[in-house]
Amino acid sequence: MATVLITGTNKGVGLQLTRLYAEAGNKVIACCRNPDSADELKALEGDIEIKQVAVGDDASVAALGSDLSGTPVDILVNNAGAVGPAMDQQTLTTLDSAGWLEAFNVNTIGPVRVMQALLENLRAADNAKIMTVTSQYGAMGFDMPAVYAYSTSKAAVNKFMKLAALELGKEGISVGLVHPGWVQTDMGGPTADLTPTESASGIIDVIANMTGSGFWKWNGEEHVW
Repeated sequence: MATVLITGTNKGVGLQLTRLYAEAGNKVIACCRNPDSADELKALEGDIEIKQVAVGDDASVAALGSDLSGTPVDILVNNAGAVGPAMDQQTLTTLDSAGWLEAFNVNTIGPVRVMQALLENLRAADNAKIMTVTSQYGAMGFDMPAVYAYSTSKAAVNKFMKLAALELGKEGISVGLVHPGWVQTDMGGPTADLTPTESASGIIDVIANMTGSGFWKWNGEEHVW
């Protein structure tokens, strides 16, 4: 079985990824900002180790790397993310610049921080995989003028991971991106198409089948860049 590290595991897709990976017999390192209040996460059964980490904080991510020194990680799932400023502050004419910067900090630099902190752990595994949960809003081929801060932060992480795939692929480490679909989460709302479990199940299948780099939808279809 694999050792899987997942960020943003206190709710939504991250919580269900943790549950499904653990139920399949894997060891899961479940990371979230506030473990003390993550009651649903703590109630899950299986080989789950909960770690406190804020992906937007250099020191917090560095501490995670130090804590896991010498532990091989087979799969890294960068799931933690933020919507960014209020919707009316993410438009063509109105943008909360501080909120935009924070969206970049969490959605773009956050996954990079975690990946860099765990590179030696990934290198210690055989055929390790890095999957970043992104969004169709970050695809250049998806034209919908909305949530400008969120969209641009996802576009930036898409490009970074595409470049990282070129380098890490030479070491046998696969790097991918996945659009989770329209999910019934805080951002997606209760009328969205997919439950968090349906999205998480699809993402797990995508990760299991990935043998190189790419950008996929939760259902395994390739996504336009």
